[in-house]
Amino acid sequence: MAKEIERKFLVRSDDWRDSAVSASSFRQAYIVAAEDRNLRVRLVNDVQAKLTFKVGDGTLTRDEYEYEIPADDARELLGATVGTIIEKTRHVVPFAGFTWEVDVFEGVYAGLVVAEVELQAESDEPQLPDWIGVEVTGDRRYSNMVLATENLAAELGHGLSHQAL
Repeated sequence: MAKEIERKFLVRSDDWRDSAVSASSFRQAYIVAAEDRNLRVRLVNDVQAKLTFKVGDGTLTRDEYEYEIPADDARELLGATVGTIIEKTRHVVPFAGFTWEVDVFEGVYAGLVVAEVELQAESDEPQLPDWIGVEVTGDRRYSNMVLATENLAAELGHGLSHQAL
């Protein structure tokens, strides 16, 4: 069983862009969504697809099971999901021994930019880049599942992430 341990932050500037080593286009949505578990379908660059099952009500650590599926199956499942399809481009940015994933949202959440850093242990303390803003780990509004299943576009989608935080 894999454990997902991550912290999440708003991004306050575009200074990360010069350090990005890759970018991938994501479309993802939720087949099942509950407070302590969810089943997500994700299509990456319109050619790779995965089903991900996450279990746990912890804000920092959860169990995660991930399985590759055919891209055609993912496209079909995206049409049968709950709520909004999340559209974003994920940029990978290495910094001080950690890998940061910067998600630039499109569609209904255009303007929202969030960075996540995966940890090996809950006690890890990564150095925060200058472009990192307020930590939102545990703020349910920034959970991709909540973004997909609740309409928070008016609250989060208008450049909140770009304010001087």
